[in-house]
Formats: sequence, C-alpha cells, structure tokens
Amino acid sequence: MTLSGEFLAFMSLAIVAVVGGMLLLNLTKVVHMVLGLFFTFASIAGIFILLSAEFLGVVQILVYSGAITIIMLFGIMLTRHQDEEEQPTVGAWKRVLLLIGVLSFGALFYIGIYGLDFGTTPAALHVSNTEQIGMALYRDFVIPFELMSVLLLVALIGAIVLSRKDDGKEAEKQ
Repeated sequence: MTLSGEFLAFMSLAIVAVVGGMLLLNLTKVVHMVLGLFFTFASIAGIFILLSAEFLGVVQILVYSGAITIIMLFGIMLTRHQDEEEQPTVGAWKRVLLLIGVLSFGALFYIGIYGLDFGTTPAALHVSNTEQIGMALYRDFVIPFELMSVLLLVALIGAIVLSRKDDGKEAEKQ
C-alpha cells in the first residue's frame, strides 16, 4: 500500500463520513444530527468524485446534501417536539459490548477487503461517464424512467389533493 494523495483524500473523506454517521447516532439535538448527516452526505459525494464519477458526486450534493437536508430541517422546525426529553441511560457493559462488536465488524470488513482481488483488466469507465449514464438510462431503461416520472407526478397531485381536503375541513369548522 503506497501513500498517495488519492489515498489520503479517500481516508480523510471516509473518516469524515464515519464520524458524521457516529455524530448522527449519538447527538441529542436534532439540528446537530442533521448537520452530522450533511457531513456524511458531502463526504460520500467527495468519494464519488475521487472514483471519477463526477456526475454522481454532483447529484449527491444537489439531492442529498442540499434537498434532503433542507427538507429534514424544515420538518424539524415545523413540528413540535420537546428538546428537554429524558434520554435513556445506557449501562457501561452495553457500551463495552457495542464497542467490541463495532471493532470486530471493522476488523472482519478490513480482512475481507484486504484479500480481495479484482484482476488487472483495465476499464475506461471514467471516460465520458455522464454520457454513458444518459445512454444507458434512455436506451435500456426508458420505460422504468418514464414510469417513475408518472409515479412522482401522481404522488405530487395526491399530496396537493390531500392538503386541499384538510384546508377545506378547517374552513368549515370556523
């Protein structure tokens, strides 16, 4: 294993992704949890860019890091919740067992990846990968793509209809 710039960038992005996930699970304030989720999404986008999948990296930033995080923040702000709820206490033995389980899973994962051999056949996947995604999407998967767009349109219309029915009932009550 050689120490290169790509390796250091990958390791730093991977550490940010794992730390963001751990913060997401361990923090108590929901806004801080969303911030941890944002760091995880952004570092995964960086890993996509390191893998020469620039299109997927940009989509990851736009969709997940941008839209999903903002939607979650609006959902948090628009709902009523108590920030001062009592958190259940976790015993020391449970934390130790959890740490042992996580470390053993990481060790097994490392052993499995370290012995992995993909072969040496070169692939030119990074050459015009956005064009390749578009060609595959519109040549091979055009019917599922169009069905998904119709499904999203029906869901949007259904959400509008459901929200209008609720508004009408509240107007009748007043």
